[in-house]
Amino acid sequence: MADAEDHKNLLLSAHHEPRLSISYELHFIGDWGQANFHRICSWLTQEFCDRAGPESRTAIWSIRHGGIEAITKLADGEVDLAVATPASFMQNALGGKHLFNKAMPHLRALAVLPQNDRMVLALDPKYNIKTMAQLREQKPPIRLATSTNDGTNFIGFVADKFLEAHQISQNEIESWGGKVLRAHRPEQCTAFVENGEADSLLQEAIMTPWWAELIEGEKLSPLPAELEALKHLEESISLGDNPLPSGFWANMSQDLPALNFSDFVILVREDMPAEVAYLLTWCLVETRKSIEKQYKHIPPSKSPLTYPLEPAKMLKTPVPLHSGARRYYGEANLL
Repeated sequence: MADAEDHKNLLLSAHHEPRLSISYELHFIGDWGQANFHRICSWLTQEFCDRAGPESRTAIWSIRHGGIEAITKLADGEVDLAVATPASFMQNALGGKHLFNKAMPHLRALAVLPQNDRMVLALDPKYNIKTMAQLREQKPPIRLATSTNDGTNFIGFVADKFLEAHQISQNEIESWGGKVLRAHRPEQCTAFVENGEADSLLQEAIMTPWWAELIEGEKLSPLPAELEALKHLEESISLGDNPLPSGFWANMSQDLPALNFSDFVILVREDMPAEVAYLLTWCLVETRKSIEKQYKHIPPSKSPLTYPLEPAKMLKTPVPLHSGARRYYGEANLL
């Protein structure tokens, strides 16, 4: 727990809200600009600046590539806070595993925000393929849309690992007479299917309207992931089974084994001032209804942010908590 010196600028208002006596300029990094990370950053910057010194301000940066640049820029000190998904995969950053080409042991977390997501492979029903085994055996010339795997994109990296765990690869798909179309963002990939360039999709963000339109409109049929493959993926890249329940899509009559791609983690560095980390964490937990309201027109199972946010779960982060965050959770009797 941080000592008093670490929190010398942290005050309590008459309403027992934490306040900072001095001003800070912070740089956050979100997503490409129109997705959930930017919404989260916008919520957090307003709540933080309301309680920080009078000249406090934040900037929210966008990414251009696939998301790993948010983590590397944070680790290198170019920004102060980043949002990342899938949360459990980010533990690989500490030791420099997989996509992370260097160890980042100084990364710390403030909270996890829930998003109950999966990665799913779906094919055009014309192929009449119901299982991954049938796909391997029949070798149809599918035109698969998925994310770019260029060393920057978490989705594309996991997608290729998903195929590999099922003994399939891009080269093999091409040997069947098929092809793989790639783009960074999920909606760019679904657009390949919508405009007829692709007839198969391997992607996350399964709660989005475009996934529902493709599945319920019977343009695509989802395949169950194989349990052995999911077990391998949990052991190798820290992502495992997260089945879709029957009825998730209107025409889905049974549970569907799928790869977990859940949750947003709020990351900072160990050297963030403790009082800043404390206040940011306080804002994440104590003002959570402000962000929940922005999603309540969507049922929780289909919401890009799975509300309600539960503080006891928010502190269960895949990387160690920042000392300031840990102090907040301790004082809130949540640890």
